[in-house]
Amino acid sequence: MTAQVLVVGSANADLVVAAERRPGGGETVLGGDTETLPGGKGANTAVAAARLGADVALLGAIGDDGNGRLLLDSLRGSGVRTHLVRTVDRPTGVAYITVTPDGENSILVSPGANHALEPADVDGALDGARVLVTSLEIPLTTVEHAIAAAADAGVLTVLNLSPAAKLADRTLAALDVLVVNEHEAAWLLGDRSADPAGLLTLGPSSAVVTRGAGGAVVVTADGTTEVPSPEVEAVDTTGAGDAFAGALATALADGSTLADAVRSAVRVAAVSVTRRGAQPSYPAASELQ
Repeated sequence: MTAQVLVVGSANADLVVAAERRPGGGETVLGGDTETLPGGKGANTAVAAARLGADVALLGAIGDDGNGRLLLDSLRGSGVRTHLVRTVDRPTGVAYITVTPDGENSILVSPGANHALEPADVDGALDGARVLVTSLEIPLTTVEHAIAAAADAGVLTVLNLSPAAKLADRTLAALDVLVVNEHEAAWLLGDRSADPAGLLTLGPSSAVVTRGAGGAVVVTADGTTEVPSPEVEAVDTTGAGDAFAGALATALADGSTLADAVRSAVRVAAVSVTRRGAQPSYPAASELQ
């Protein structure tokens, strides 16, 4: 039997360097010391959920190297079940992250072992799960298979469509919750000023648009609901969207309504941006009282 929350996604080592500004084409900019931290959208989401008390497992792939061991230590130390994490003959994925003084970041991902995650790896992993949450740093065929299998099994399906990519219509139609940020929503709808309600015409039963410091918008067949974010001073926004996804999945697995789950997720994401790194920044449930 797997966990109540099953995360199907990536595990990366984050190589983070602070810089006054991001370099332009052909330009060299000096930065600070490099930090190597556990990351990856899937691993981040799983850790965020586990820190909040969720029964969560990660289905992913790492290499037999130091970065892979770093990730396993972080996952296990946070309470994530790792029996579904495969070790493969490819290097662990790496994300190269530049963080500027305003807390914003730019990220280049080398997927490595994440691209070895196959559709067949999902089969048999959904037994006992209440919520499947996945994202797009792994092969699209694996994402689409996971969503279809979860929908067939009656498991609530959540997709964090990041980084943005085109999915089959049947995949979008099998989603209970589509999570996108404002840029991804604009990409999907072809218009930055488009009504978020238009996301439902693509097939999902509901959608959530995250807006950073602006909170989030919940879109259902009954209309839209705006959820504000607490005011905080951002230090590093790396992994904030994954913190949101993990908190959202945790609340949904506990039986919360989508609107209430989003309220919880906004609070968790707000806390995460006040600390450096992705997984190290995620709060425990006791910190949210």
